[in-house]
Amino acid sequence: MLNMLFYILIAILSIIFMEIVAILSHRYIMHGPGWVLHKSHHIKARNQKDFELNDLYFIFFSSPSIFCIVYGFLYSNYLFLSIGIGILMYGVIYVVLHDIMVHGRFGLKLSLNINYLKKIRKSHMKHHSCKEKNGATNFGFITYK
Repeated sequence: MLNMLFYILIAILSIIFMEIVAILSHRYIMHGPGWVLHKSHHIKARNQKDFELNDLYFIFFSSPSIFCIVYGFLYSNYLFLSIGIGILMYGVIYVVLHDIMVHGRFGLKLSLNINYLKKIRKSHMKHHSCKEKNGATNFGFITYK
């Protein structure tokens, strides 16, 4: 039982760690040298169902999860498996909060009357008010300012 709690804690810590990684990479990569891909996400007049160059970041962020889950299964390494599941859980949270609730991607619109979710949306829309590489604020995806 204690082992299971340990691995759940590792998964939760992985979610928190991924938000830190996402904030830093959003600020210093996506709004830095990776702007060539990320600017597609800041263009207002587009169909929310369409592919964006920014979607290529999915490959970058999902790779560690895939590696950890596969390695964890192949070698019965539950630490790696827990980390991979935590990163995967962060990805699912990101898709639901950011892509669906904030941007209505994939032709889906989900609106819940929860203060935390309203603050996430407001914070991210403030981020999107800046259409340039420099000058944006609020780089978190599941946290807000």
